[in-house]
Amino acid sequence: MPLLRFDVIEGRTEEELKQLLDAAHRGMLKAFEVPERDRYQIVHQHPSHEMIIEDTGLGFERSKNIVVISIVSKQRTEEQKQKLYQYIVEELQESCGIDPKDVMISLSINGDADWSFGFGKAQFLTGDL
Repeated sequence: MPLLRFDVIEGRTEEELKQLLDAAHRGMLKAFEVPERDRYQIVHQHPSHEMIIEDTGLGFERSKNIVVISIVSKQRTEEQKQKLYQYIVEELQESCGIDPKDVMISLSINGDADWSFGFGKAQFLTGDL
């Protein structure tokens, strides 16, 4: 865990999506130092008219390559969060050619009782994790 949800404009190939997910995972691994198989990613593809992602007045335009990443995670330090944003953007730019202005990340925090990885148990509370 964390859980990452990706919203993108439809049209990417299966290989392009795999590269995108792999790149984001590498960034998350570096920033949060979690185990390699701590990987939970879901992709949602939308027609372009279903995604309106502007710049909050920062003065730049986004392209059709926009990637919105919504992350749910246990508590992280501000330093870890800053590294996460940086590493994901670097990985996406290097591996997928995605411009940093086309990456928007939102991180929501929750606690140990908010996760069940299966079997109807909260593994962080039971001591399994």
